[in-house]
Amino acid sequence: MRLFKTIAGLRCYLNQYHRQTIGLVPSMGALHSGHLSLIQQARRENAIAVVSIFVNPLQFAPSEDLQRYPRTLEQDQELCEQAGVDVIFAPSAEEMGADSNTITAIIPPATMTAGLCGKSRPGHFQGVATIVTKLLNVVQPTTAYFGQKDAQQVAIIKRLLADLNLPVNIVVCPIVRETSGLALSSRNQYLNSVQQQQATVLYRALQQAEKAFQQGERQTEVLIAEVKAELAKETAVQLEYIELVHPDSLMPMNEVNQVGLLAIAARLDNTRLIDNVLLRERRPIVAIDGPAGAGKSTVARQVAQNLGLLYLDTGAMYRAVTWLVLESGIEITDEPAIAELVSQSEIQLIASDRPESPVQVTIQGRDVTEAIRSLAVTAQVSAIAAQPAVRQALLRQQQRWGEKGGIVAEGRDIGTCVFPDAEVKIFLTASVQERARRRHQELTIKHGTAPSVEDIAQAIADRDRQDSTRAIAPLQQAPDAIELITDGLTIPEVIARIVSIYQGNRE
Repeated sequence: MRLFKTIAGLRCYLNQYHRQTIGLVPSMGALHSGHLSLIQQARRENAIAVVSIFVNPLQFAPSEDLQRYPRTLEQDQELCEQAGVDVIFAPSAEEMGADSNTITAIIPPATMTAGLCGKSRPGHFQGVATIVTKLLNVVQPTTAYFGQKDAQQVAIIKRLLADLNLPVNIVVCPIVRETSGLALSSRNQYLNSVQQQQATVLYRALQQAEKAFQQGERQTEVLIAEVKAELAKETAVQLEYIELVHPDSLMPMNEVNQVGLLAIAARLDNTRLIDNVLLRERRPIVAIDGPAGAGKSTVARQVAQNLGLLYLDTGAMYRAVTWLVLESGIEITDEPAIAELVSQSEIQLIASDRPESPVQVTIQGRDVTEAIRSLAVTAQVSAIAAQPAVRQALLRQQQRWGEKGGIVAEGRDIGTCVFPDAEVKIFLTASVQERARRRHQELTIKHGTAPSVEDIAQAIADRDRQDSTRAIAPLQQAPDAIELITDGLTIPEVIARIVSIYQGNRE
């Protein structure tokens, strides 16, 4: 692991890896298990994992705890090394230009900073946005990782990236909590044992509102009243705000339609704590990841039919784009032209009334359900799907499908990258030998002959290695996915198990 305190040193190091994926975890140090969850995900998903440690003076008001804020670089280094971090970037305020009042500032929309924490911390999010932008420019990561606990910060950074067209993916990781429910925070160490117990009322209060939401309550006034009633039981906790806003725009909501962010801030003596929950009204998403040849598409289609959900045929989406490229006469190697084309394309999937029929696929309003199965499309779809612009465009479209839920989707990275918040995640797999046996049987039935099982097994093992080491979205099992090994199981048995998992999740 390397430690850099200058931009020049960090850039010189990272320039050696400019063709590899880089994951950045921005932090102010005093690392805890919440940070480590971000670091571990960055480590899993990237060739290079970078952690920045910088107590940003621009985000502290004169009356706030800048000097008091914990600084534990030596301990942080040990934790990062144990977690497999490649680089720590720990610059000074002077190095980041944050010691000057004349620094060029990034000013987020006032509508996003006026509420929630912005009410009591004027200038805070301008300071955050300015330094995060500088960090992204210095590190130039493929992906940056943030925690859901700082939900207002996350929404502002997402908007910043969109408005400034910065080519960085954002991954938002779930809140990590103590067994008591208290959200992990570097400021928790300011609390004594009694105060830590008192602080757990924040999450209990949010849970009361979440329970009411699950029982059908949608009105903001009622949900906030549930929170306040629970908070009233702990007089040591002084409420600063409790608000229900849209998680992306941060605009207040009178009622929850699809999704709302219920956020809270409170004080215990001089310590300020925040927490939140997402209230989401959508039908569950079933995400089925796994290696090639595990039967994902067959199983996903039948699970969707069984549960009355839409089968999101992601493979058909890539085939539709490939068909459009060929139809448009664009060379397969002309990535800029393909990027231009796919960025203006809209795909629709329509479930068939007949279970045995494929999902109807349209692109630019043209029905291509049959055309995308042609030999010409089959021959080129892998090359098209490997292009980053194609993947990003279809990823956005797939995630729009997921906003209302009610879908079953499968792929190499459906549960890890496309729908990381899916309610049901299955990692469908089988031994290489079993997948080879199935493939041999399938080819023999279809063509009357097939390569040997051993040759097929070798090809599958090679494909697994390739998929597991891809620079973008490698094959891996999500930490919260249920592994389902299908050796010795029939397709109906596999489907029955997934349906049982889904139904158990709904109860």
